Amino acid sequence: MWFIQFLNGLSYSLLLFLVSVGLALSMGVMRIVNLAHGSYFLLGGYVGYSIARLTGNFFVAALGGATSTLIFGLFMEHYFLRHLYAKHLEQLLCTFGFVYVIMALTKFVWGGNVLVIQKPAILLGSVDMFGFSFPIYRVAIIAVGLIIAICLWWLLGKTRIGIAIRAVVEDDKMAAAIGINARTTVIASFGLGLLLAGLAGVLGGPILGLYPGLDLEILMLAIVIVVVGGGTLEGAFLGSLLIGFASIFGMIFLGERSLFVAFGIMAIVLLLRPQGLLGRL
Repeated sequence: MWFIQFLNGLSYSLLLFLVSVGLALSMGVMRIVNLAHGSYFLLGGYVGYSIARLTGNFFVAALGGATSTLIFGLFMEHYFLRHLYAKHLEQLLCTFGFVYVIMALTKFVWGGNVLVIQKPAILLGSVDMFGFSFPIYRVAIIAVGLIIAICLWWLLGKTRIGIAIRAVVEDDKMAAAIGINARTTVIASFGLGLLLAGLAGVLGGPILGLYPGLDLEILMLAIVIVVVGGGTLEGAFLGSLLIGFASIFGMIFLGERSLFVAFGIMAIVLLLRPQGLLGRL
């Protein structure tokens, strides 16, 4: 049974990774703490729910949820965030305001009840592991999460795009001086984070459900993960594993008080290593 709970923790951790890595990118490249990032997760999930109901195709729903989040996020960046890059208080107020805008919009369109996206038929059922059944859908989430993590590691560490992103993170003015288009790099990295958040919302819909308030829960965990990890890709992956497993096993032993475990880990990391586990001084 502990092995099954380990797999549950792994699937939940990788779902959190898809959200938190986008937040880490926006904080590192755009220098913005985007408090609306959890709302992208919820918005993508709701749009995916409607597309799944309309078409009966989960994979089209995943594409539609991710795309809708991308469009909304880029609209928000173009008309609001791009004017606030050096204004930290205004950033927080603006993005926090969008939390309530998206919350009101989603509640008006989809109501306040818990909605669950239907799993694709190909991923229904369970596999037998050591005498216990484990859902095939959660196995698929683990596989998708690991594949995306490897692709992001390759993209950011082995390609010219990744070099440009890392250069902008280190020093955007120097990166512009050597010919890197900082504006394009910012939009590309932000858009990647939007796609991942929307995709995570659809992937999480069948197991977490969709309901008002889920966006804030996901946002809090994503912020904790970014702080614990130190704002890097590797840090987001490690932080997601720590917080994901702590949340699952904390729920077993502490019930609804399990959230204190995640914040306790963050407090300990900040005391011992303020820059995060894999962050730089």
